[in-house]
Amino acid sequence: MHNNRILLVEDDTSISDMVRDYLELEGFVVTPVFDGEQGVAVFSKNTFDLVILDLMLPKLSGIEIMEIMRHKSLIPILIMSAKDSDVDKAVGLGLGADDYISKPFSMIELTARVKALIRRAAHYTKADGQENIIHVHDLSMDLNNFCVYKHGQDVKLTSKEFDIMKLFITNKNRVFTKAQIYNLIWGDDYYGEENVINVHMRRLREKIEDNPSTPMYIKTIWGIGYKLGEF
Repeated sequence: MHNNRILLVEDDTSISDMVRDYLELEGFVVTPVFDGEQGVAVFSKNTFDLVILDLMLPKLSGIEIMEIMRHKSLIPILIMSAKDSDVDKAVGLGLGADDYISKPFSMIELTARVKALIRRAAHYTKADGQENIIHVHDLSMDLNNFCVYKHGQDVKLTSKEFDIMKLFITNKNRVFTKAQIYNLIWGDDYYGEENVINVHMRRLREKIEDNPSTPMYIKTIWGIGYKLGEF
């Protein structure tokens, strides 16, 4: 029993009850809330390991909640929503969500994604006592403490953005296709999830590049994929 704490923000009580009951059987401690304002209030006063967030909520939308949470925390956020267009995925993931699951979903798949996100976050917050910092030009990446610095200033990355940057920075000179990136970072088969990759690359470049339209750190290799820039 791991007793990781999950904040569940879902206004449909039948879905909320189903998710809570299943995850509690898996050993999670689930706190359900039913509107956006309540979600922000409970999040501000308590400590959680993961947030499961619906997009369509009363009082405050899931997108508004995510913006508020991201100002305060890098906690893993899993969006679940019936709105399954590429635009909604791009908006949600672009604002800092770590994963997205569409309704209707299987509880087995949801649980697998929850466990993967918590496991990844725990891996990054667990320092092994040895300094593990990689420097590339003006960037420094602390692999133990899940931190990236540019010119000594902290760069706020989501766990997925950190994963992508770590992939490139620890595999210098290697070119990765979008399918390889999706498989390695999301741990899933690639079915043309190009928009998800594009959104994450754009957001990551906006945070680390001097000029995102002419990137130095993550180069596009046209027709193939991406690689770390050479300095």
